[in-house]
Amino acid sequence: MFNTHDILFALALTIFAGLATGVGSIMAFFSKKFNPKFLCVSLGFSAGVMIYVSLIEIFVKAKDSLSSVYPGKSGYWMTLAGFFVGIAVIAIIDKLIPEGENPHEISNMEHAHAGDGKLMRTGVFSAIAIAIHNFPEGLATFMAGLVEPSLGISIAVAIAIHNIPEGISVSVPIYYATKNRRKAFVYSFLSGLAEPVGALIGFFLLRSIFNDVTFGLIFAMVAGIMVYISFDELLPTAEEYGEHHLVIGGVVAGMAVMGASLVLFS
Repeated sequence: MFNTHDILFALALTIFAGLATGVGSIMAFFSKKFNPKFLCVSLGFSAGVMIYVSLIEIFVKAKDSLSSVYPGKSGYWMTLAGFFVGIAVIAIIDKLIPEGENPHEISNMEHAHAGDGKLMRTGVFSAIAIAIHNFPEGLATFMAGLVEPSLGISIAVAIAIHNIPEGISVSVPIYYATKNRRKAFVYSFLSGLAEPVGALIGFFLLRSIFNDVTFGLIFAMVAGIMVYISFDELLPTAEEYGEHHLVIGGVVAGMAVMGASLVLFS
């Protein structure tokens, strides 16, 4: 159903999005020169892109696909079910990760204390937690890029922006525990690799049963996952880094850019 070029393109998008954790790691080392308000707006922008594309584009494509097999309201109900299953999956993952190691709890360099052995454990567990989170995100980016390249690019950029603070949350405690920037970067980098790994595992498990129904259900779940990430992770983190109105401005800008790109490239 998909040729090698399509698969490689989708995989490249997923790798790009996942390795943004390394960008966050680098930014953390130069945080004194970095304006947190820029990250605040960027996270708001990412949330705007993800919310808009999930509800306006991905959910609708999921509904159309399922309705082509299950006409009437049945297809719509299945789309709704897939949407909320996606939310439930990512919420359960969140719940299973202890709060101290949750990648949503972003560490700040100013509050870390050198030589603290507990910091190393925090950083390692953050890396593991982020790797778990990146599995469904990787599948979301991969499937979008596989089915509609322009949509995949938009999602990849949004996911990449949201991976930056996750990279910070891994690298900061490890750096302060070890004073080794290389080790901190490597842990952060590896946590991002879970994204393309998750994409490939998901694809190879599903490709033999890929049809309009599985496509619709996967896209419905992807929409739910992205909406949850936006409200539970991106927006709260953006608020921590900057002012409320900057966050909202970023959200609106993200929606506007995403909406315009869908019109221009559709």
